[in-house]
Amino acid sequence: MTDTNHEAQLLSRRAELMARLESVEHDLDQPGNKVIADQATEREDDEVLEGLGNAGLAELRKIEAALKRIEHGSYGTCAACHEAISEERLTAVPYATRCRLCA
Repeated sequence: MTDTNHEAQLLSRRAELMARLESVEHDLDQPGNKVIADQATEREDDEVLEGLGNAGLAELRKIEAALKRIEHGSYGTCAACHEAISEERLTAVPYATRCRLCA
């Protein structure tokens, strides 16, 4: 897989995450329930949504950093040992910054 293929994979995942984050944001912005018993359930649901949103934001930051590495020509190079990151690892985790040995 070339950097172009990885870039397409990263861009696709970024679009998925942005749509999911928009949906989470929309759900969190919905007015609360007036019934006290339902408020506790809604709060738990909101905490789950916030967790999903935070995880999505963290992955989005990693994707953005990987896209910058592609742009700067350093994509696929381990940040620790400066050796090439295996194609298998980049296919599985396209925003990987370290090779399998340094991970």
